[in-house]
Amino acid sequence: MRRRQFVTGTIGAVSGLALAQGSARTATAAPARRAAQWRAVPAPGSSPAAQLRRISAAGPQQAWAVGEEGRAGASRGRALAMYWNGSAWSKSDLTHLDYSGRLSDVACVGPAAAWSVGLPAGDASPLLRWDGATWREAAFPGRGESGVGLESVAVGGDGRVWICGSRGGAARLLRGDGDQWRWLAPLPVAGAGLYRVVLRTPDEVWVSGDQASGGGWSGLVARWDGAWTVLPPVTGARLSISDLHAAAPDDVWAVGTEAGVGGPPGRPGNPVLAHWDGAAWSHVQPGFTVGSLTGIAADAQGRAAWISGWNHQDQSRSTYLRRDGEGWAVARGPAGTATAPYLNDVTSVPGTAGFWSAGMTSSTPAPPTEAYTERFDA
Repeated sequence: MRRRQFVTGTIGAVSGLALAQGSARTATAAPARRAAQWRAVPAPGSSPAAQLRRISAAGPQQAWAVGEEGRAGASRGRALAMYWNGSAWSKSDLTHLDYSGRLSDVACVGPAAAWSVGLPAGDASPLLRWDGATWREAAFPGRGESGVGLESVAVGGDGRVWICGSRGGAARLLRGDGDQWRWLAPLPVAGAGLYRVVLRTPDEVWVSGDQASGGGWSGLVARWDGAWTVLPPVTGARLSISDLHAAAPDDVWAVGTEAGVGGPPGRPGNPVLAHWDGAAWSHVQPGFTVGSLTGIAADAQGRAAWISGWNHQDQSRSTYLRRDGEGWAVARGPAGTATAPYLNDVTSVPGTAGFWSAGMTSSTPAPPTEAYTERFDA
């Protein structure tokens, strides 16, 4: 499966297309006091270059973050998993696994339960299960089969595990309970890549990614509730949706990156923030024009609250968007903790008003870049 999703670093090209389409609004700079509660939390123990791709919390004492370490140039590194015990991050031993790729997502259920998936390396993607003591590979239909890719994982309140990926040349969902697994009907979109799965209810599942469009691709968002409903594409020049939050079928926020057209290799793209109101997508100006938006997290009331990102034009601190009434405001992380932090994800901490974010200490996954996390305590 070709992978068009824009990963960390300055990848893509500056687009000359404005995002102020439809009923576009513009995010504004938030007062400095709003960013004061984000603080850097050391995540030691990984080998540069290292990055954390996704983070998930089950409560204030339990969180997992996954990614890669030991990356050299364009070559992928080794799988990296780190656990938060309420006071510090510790690196989990993965040397017993027959897997040498990057972990792309994690779902933390509790101290004795978590799931993770990784990008294809060798014989397809791995599905990993945490049993409270170690990570082990789990069997599933298609395991070891060429062309099988597992991209993202989520676990519902009923314990069912949902994974988006691909099999047989088509984008699909894999559903299971840890013992029995089933691939669901293919997404009815040609040339689709799925990079994120999120649950609104135990039986309403949303996915995001991109789909072929002419000579490029456009943003993809779809819903599974027993059958597929594919929303109209999020239009843009080579645009991928990296994450979404669905408060309702007619209230969906999507974030991502638009590569644009032209420009030399290595130029960053444009951050994308779009809202679905049940009838159409509207693009919202995120408050900066060059960079990316990577993750989105909801508050305890289920309302989209924080978006993680990267502002190419101001890399002195990490960059977020914070919900401000009906719009969004730019907020900044702590100063002086990393040279140019790049955030790949943000997630809520259940049972609290807090949030975690994860990424790396610079915008390029090359030595001496290390894994990086920040925490917001309300």
